[in-house]
Amino acid sequence: MNGFPILRYTFIALFLCLGSFSSLMNVNSLSSKKPTLLNDAPILIATGNQIYCPGSQINIVTNMSITDPDDTGIDAIYIQISSGYVFGQDILTLTGTHPSIVFNWDAPTGKLTLTGSAGQPTYVDLIAAIEDVVFSNSSANPTGVRTFSITVGQANYLPSNGHYYEYVPNIGITWSAARTAAANRTYYGLQGYLATITAADEAQLSGEQAAGAGWIGGSDEANEGVWRWMTGPEAGTIFWNGGVNGTTPNYANWNNGEPNNAGDEDYAHITAPGVGIPGSWNDLSNTGEASGDYQPKGYIVEYGGMPGDPVLQISTSTTITIPSIISSVGQSRCGEGSVTLTANASAGTVKWYTTPNGGTPIATGNSFTTPNLTQTTTYYIDAFEVGCTTGTRTAVQATINEIPEVIIVDPNPVCGENSAILTASTTAGTISWYSAETGGTSLGSGNTFTTPILSEDTTFYVEAFNNGCSSGNRIPLNVLVYDLPDVEDETVTLCEGSVITLNAGVSNATYLWSTGETSQSIQVNNNANYSVVVTSLAAGNCSKTKNFTIVQYDIPVIETVVVNDTSVEIIATGNGEYEYSIDGFNYQDSNLFTVGEGGLYTAYVRERINNCGYSDEQTFVVILVPQFFSPNGDGFNDIFYLEGMEFYPNSSITIFNRYGKLIKQITPSNPFWDGTFEGEKLPANDYWYVLKIDDTTPERKGHFSLLR
Repeated sequence: MNGFPILRYTFIALFLCLGSFSSLMNVNSLSSKKPTLLNDAPILIATGNQIYCPGSQINIVTNMSITDPDDTGIDAIYIQISSGYVFGQDILTLTGTHPSIVFNWDAPTGKLTLTGSAGQPTYVDLIAAIEDVVFSNSSANPTGVRTFSITVGQANYLPSNGHYYEYVPNIGITWSAARTAAANRTYYGLQGYLATITAADEAQLSGEQAAGAGWIGGSDEANEGVWRWMTGPEAGTIFWNGGVNGTTPNYANWNNGEPNNAGDEDYAHITAPGVGIPGSWNDLSNTGEASGDYQPKGYIVEYGGMPGDPVLQISTSTTITIPSIISSVGQSRCGEGSVTLTANASAGTVKWYTTPNGGTPIATGNSFTTPNLTQTTTYYIDAFEVGCTTGTRTAVQATINEIPEVIIVDPNPVCGENSAILTASTTAGTISWYSAETGGTSLGSGNTFTTPILSEDTTFYVEAFNNGCSSGNRIPLNVLVYDLPDVEDETVTLCEGSVITLNAGVSNATYLWSTGETSQSIQVNNNANYSVVVTSLAAGNCSKTKNFTIVQYDIPVIETVVVNDTSVEIIATGNGEYEYSIDGFNYQDSNLFTVGEGGLYTAYVRERINNCGYSDEQTFVVILVPQFFSPNGDGFNDIFYLEGMEFYPNSSITIFNRYGKLIKQITPSNPFWDGTFEGEKLPANDYWYVLKIDDTTPERKGHFSLLR
């Protein structure tokens, strides 16, 4: 959005009187000239903290007074929704008949300006207009509190701390210069400083409702990652520790991904409009960028709270509260009965209903005790204030939790030192498992529980809970333990295309392979997963599964060769341990190569541990753009030439000077440049190029040097 004008208002107890208070409004303390005549500042007092009914409009004050012993009028009055403002919904409008007053509503900043239609308006006319300013909201269900600031200056006034905020446009100003410039400004005698933002409403007013991007008073220059306010009353106060994922001991409003310290960025800045969260912060270097969203466009000056500041009454404020339910608490119980529900409203009285719309209230007040309930029941509430309700009702639930019953499944015996899976279900809620009949902590929850490794018969216990309601005494489950066949999982290596034998490894047992075979050993020729269930012939007839993991080393296949300037990457598929080469003799573990010359190369890949084979060869071309050439006739680098270009008949490189003028186009049929243009030697300088390989390869852009 566009920045609002730089404020030029200062009050330092003495002013140069030029005939009216309007002359005071054009004095700025940056001037060292001392005034000679006294001009008192006006005193503004407004009353009218009220309740707002959705769908209506309401005067922002019930009474307004302006006291000024030496002036009868002023150039303008500024009325702003300084906290709680909702852009696109809230609006201030002047009603009634005020022929001497002109009003202007600026929606982005939430500010209404009252000025004279012909010359300076009188206080009498301004007071009458202020008392006819109304607030309205277009939402069917608005919420919250709105604070209206009424002031004689354009600076944004925040009633919650009594401070003023001014955006000063200054494209390209550094943080250091902005800090000095802010300290040299005053506002009605209040000392200026780069803004120190310590609360959400302050952030909204000075950032989101301000006019543009600009510096604020935070920095981590002294200690990287420790952000302090460097200006104003909060100078030295830490407000952020760390980087993007840091924490604040009080308040911070960083944008997403900030502060990122990208390029030694040590200074806090209001983010440009349209970049991330409105009014949030980012970090910049002292100078910021030369243009774009991260170029400083100005700075935010805060006034108020400094030692020696005068006590002013040039601003006043009122609030409206929109009746709404601000909190509600449902309740629950085990089994049938009554519960007590509670709720609080921002204003007015809480009314309780049995339906979401219509009907008559069944109770009023912040609490309601239900009748005897046998099932979960939802009630509805709204806030009522002299015929004004919140609109949409809020649901509050009285929950009747069923007392659960446990249904157990007898556990299977355990073979050997192993774990068992226990199973139980419940009519409601969740099962909890224990190692003791009473007391202790839960071992786990859910319908199944896997025990720890067991070496002897063990008893476990189960209990169900449904939202805190217990099933009663715990039910025991006994787990019996038997011996297992002595088998262990095995990993077997297989070269692609070969056959190997898998053996169960235990005799005097029965076998059932995953292939359906029943012998002690089988032969396989692929890398599928195999297993055999070995069942002991001894007491218990316990079975144990032996799993075979087949690791197959594949013959490598070159998928592609990626060339990026001097960098070459061979991409091959397969799961072997591979070595790579680009000359067929020298192999290395890495698939990344750096080449020094352009031309035709060949890629090779081989499996190096089990000698499982070689890949097919794949040729590739490297085209290198030289970083410089020196056409001086010494026999070295006298021409600009791209090795490898001859392998791409449709390739070309277009050369430009620093001003974008076309100098030369090189093709495979005309592959050289001697550093001349139209027969004249070009000067030593940087030249820019656009390289096109073919229709499927993205263009490459860069520059090189011509040396003389």
